[in-house]
Amino acid sequence: MASNRTYHAPGELPPVVPLFPLAGALLLPRAELPLNIFEPRYLTMIEDALGGTRLVGMIQPDEAAAPVTRGPAVHRIGCLGRITQFGETGDGRYLITLSGICRFNVVEEIAATTPYRQFRIDAAAFADDFRPAVGEAEVDRPALLAALAAFLDANKLEADWDGIRQAGTESLVNALSVMSPYGAAEKQALLEATDLKSRAEMLVAITQMMLARMPGDGEGSLQ
Repeated sequence: MASNRTYHAPGELPPVVPLFPLAGALLLPRAELPLNIFEPRYLTMIEDALGGTRLVGMIQPDEAAAPVTRGPAVHRIGCLGRITQFGETGDGRYLITLSGICRFNVVEEIAATTPYRQFRIDAAAFADDFRPAVGEAEVDRPALLAALAAFLDANKLEADWDGIRQAGTESLVNALSVMSPYGAAEKQALLEATDLKSRAEMLVAITQMMLARMPGDGEGSLQ
């Protein structure tokens, strides 16, 4: 029986992948990232990916570094995703969803002839990303839920608490990190967290700092 492509180890990944540099965008293993694709070079990238491995690497531009020949410098760590949903809007855009597979280190940019950039990557340092639920037992889930409740209350937002309580801890930490309305630096820090416990603690700390800076009637949203 046919099945969707899955990956179980770094060695199963292609050595070169297209990268999509996008500030403020965060993808994590087994989390989903919806994207609205409209630039011609990235429309081509998605068309090529759909005809091949369906893999796209998400990475953030490194604004502190000098630009390189083909565009902005990028951070050294990104996350590889697979296109699992695809739709056309009728006005030239694509709506896609990437499902996260694993993080990777950037090795080098290759001299590609495509309008989009391609990079050699190495995921060996992130072998645990292929293993679901690693480190869940070490996460302080009550602290995470308390921070989420405080954020929702401060921003006058509602949530499906039944669904949240039923969600696995890894799914909850990574989904909240992806949806969080924080800046590019915070998103990169969440991506680079060494393990799930560290990511959860960082997410709680960032949320608490943001709440401390908010006026009493602050408004915001989870993106």
